[in-house]
Amino acid sequence: MNAGPSPVRQLPTRLVDKVWGRDVLPAPFCAPSGVRIGEIWFEPPPEVPQVLVKYLFTSEKLSVQVHPSDANALPGEAGKEECWLVLDAQADARLAIGFERAVTPGEIAAAARDGTIESLLTWHPARAGDLFYLPAGTVHAIGPGLSIVEVQQASDTTFRLYDYGRPRELHLERALAVADGAPYAAAHRRSIASGQVLVDGPHFRLDRVVGAPDAATLSAYSGALLALPLAGEVAARDGSARAVAGECLVADSLGSLDFSGAGVTLLTRHL
Repeated sequence: MNAGPSPVRQLPTRLVDKVWGRDVLPAPFCAPSGVRIGEIWFEPPPEVPQVLVKYLFTSEKLSVQVHPSDANALPGEAGKEECWLVLDAQADARLAIGFERAVTPGEIAAAARDGTIESLLTWHPARAGDLFYLPAGTVHAIGPGLSIVEVQQASDTTFRLYDYGRPRELHLERALAVADGAPYAAAHRRSIASGQVLVDGPHFRLDRVVGAPDAATLSAYSGALLALPLAGEVAARDGSARAVAGECLVADSLGSLDFSGAGVTLLTRHL
């Protein structure tokens, strides 16, 4: 008799070539010869289709961009809220999130056209362990010298306002329609040293677990989830799958996972 699929399996990855990526990646990753890898995706599984987890590696600035919310996305688009957990950062690494002051759509448009939009944005120093949550509508860019884990709504809807002269399409009209011209709220940034729950809604939950999950985490994960080891190993209790740093598991429940070899693990699920 066929016992059916295992409740735990490893997700396939997708290496994405980006102009701002790196030809040399940090361990345990390896870029193919002659390719600048900027993103490594874990394909969203049917059990958790609303959440996308990926690594970002930057050697140049990303475009200044913004994403719509579910509420203001048009047909064919999808809302996108996201968070960044900084894994490693060069001494001068920075992230642009929100504006230095409240700005109007007209000011954003003019600055996007003449290339001065960078000076309107707030550039936050980025250090390993920093967590930034970006509500939809937050204008942002990522600087060079960063290794990041990004957890987001599973959407590829991105509107570019400015791209440093690269030959890629801009989307000024749609970007202005969804952009929030406000400064970035301090409440959306913190260090992971301050707690285990990194994000709790409205679209996904994200926890950083050292060793095995505690009772509160177990109660918060009653269904399917993703487990991303940053150190150590997480495995299926039935021995059917395992993951180490650079890999990701999907499980039908936390109870299906064995954390006896775990070091630091990110857990996420949709809400």
